[in-house]
Amino acid sequence: MKHFPENLSAKLEIRKQNNALRKLPLSSKRIDFSSNDYLGFSQSEIIFNHTHEYLITNNVIQNGATGSRLLSGNHKLYQETENCIASFHQSETALIFNSGYNANIGFFSAVPQKGDLILYDELCHASIRDGIQLSNAKAYKFNHNDFEDLEKLILRNPNTIIYIVTESVFSMDGDCPNLEELVLVSTKYNCYLVVDEAHALGVFGETGEGLVQMQGLQEHVFAQIMTFGKGLGCHGAAILGSVELRDYLVNFSRSFIYTTGLSPHSVAAILVAYQHLEKDSASILKLRENIVFFNQQKNLLSLKPLFVRSKSAIQSAIIPGNEKVKTIASQLQEKGFDVKAILSPTVPEGQERLRFCIHSYNSTQEITEVLHLLCTFLF
Repeated sequence: MKHFPENLSAKLEIRKQNNALRKLPLSSKRIDFSSNDYLGFSQSEIIFNHTHEYLITNNVIQNGATGSRLLSGNHKLYQETENCIASFHQSETALIFNSGYNANIGFFSAVPQKGDLILYDELCHASIRDGIQLSNAKAYKFNHNDFEDLEKLILRNPNTIIYIVTESVFSMDGDCPNLEELVLVSTKYNCYLVVDEAHALGVFGETGEGLVQMQGLQEHVFAQIMTFGKGLGCHGAAILGSVELRDYLVNFSRSFIYTTGLSPHSVAAILVAYQHLEKDSASILKLRENIVFFNQQKNLLSLKPLFVRSKSAIQSAIIPGNEKVKTIASQLQEKGFDVKAILSPTVPEGQERLRFCIHSYNSTQEITEVLHLLCTFLF
């Protein structure tokens, strides 16, 4: 095998020295406080069996899409599923992408044009930032959830087409922007608001529809990115928006055009997960109760100052230093709890954290125990 390039070896060595080298973890049977499977849909036998039944009933005996959707891969399940998603989210259309990463890359590399401006929250996900890097538009970040800072940037760029980008739940902090205020700003200056709802789908709203729709703001949002690998427990993503936006993406979004479509089974799983989401209010309610209980317990244990303020399923305890946070994560894992350390450079240096993901299937006893252990290892 050819010798590995020295400059790449040097980059790996720096990661090792900073105690930040990533490795693929093995699956574990620990109590889950790390996955994005907020409602337990990835483990649902009902969804698994209904997906299989749907494929058999509709005589879909096919393992792969066979090509891109513009060639041979646009099987009939796509239209039914996209219609279901659009109806569920009260959107004109929905266009399925192969993943949330593909959707963000495809949107931001194609839609904002040269001469346009993208203003994005400084804590936006890497997939958004990567898409922005591929765009010909200028881009500036604004301070996290700081709409005064955003407005200053808008005023410095008059007579410009501006896209404002945020997430309804931020993936590392778990907090939410004031979407009503953000809509007022975007409307005032005639900007195009784009909201990534990856960590809100299945968590917010009576039927888990997400934060934008829960607040009745969907008519004021240019595009929403819904990701299915979290609350829906399957795979893929969709961009919600107007008919014109869908047509534009089909014609110009390279991550949509130049990739093999999802398999019929993957698309059927999305459809069945959405159908299940409408009916499974018990899981959504239990998740909300667990989030409230987690917040109550961390307050009772005087842990509140450590945590980023969050009412979502993501609860992050800031424990600066890669070595320290990795040590505490390992101690919790040794006690049977799957809690992950988030290290720099994934988060800024000094903002390293334990990221607790709350699920509908976590028990109050598990929540109490893991927080008591956290106290023991910290103090």
